[in-house]
Amino acid sequence: MIPLKSQKDLQMLKRSGEILARVLQKVQLIVRAGITTLDIDRLSEELILKEKALPAFKGYKGFPATACVSVNEEIVHGIPGPRILLEGDIVSID
Repeated sequence: MIPLKSQKDLQMLKRSGEILARVLQKVQLIVRAGITTLDIDRLSEELILKEKALPAFKGYKGFPATACVSVNEEIVHGIPGPRILLEGDIVSID
């Protein structure tokens, strides 16, 4: 059985998506060689909290960060830390 979403559920999903879009648009502006994946995470959390929202990943099943930041060979769920981005790195943020 497929659960149907209520109007309230749909409005909450829409608001969450709008917040995420604004956050990612701002975060992508700082992604460059020389910053750390932790810098990306910190900005992500700051922007989410400014929106009066809560980071969904932080604390979920023990995940320690707000954002998943995967670099190059990391497929998903990269944990932000002291890794410094280099020129040419491929970065995924979710």
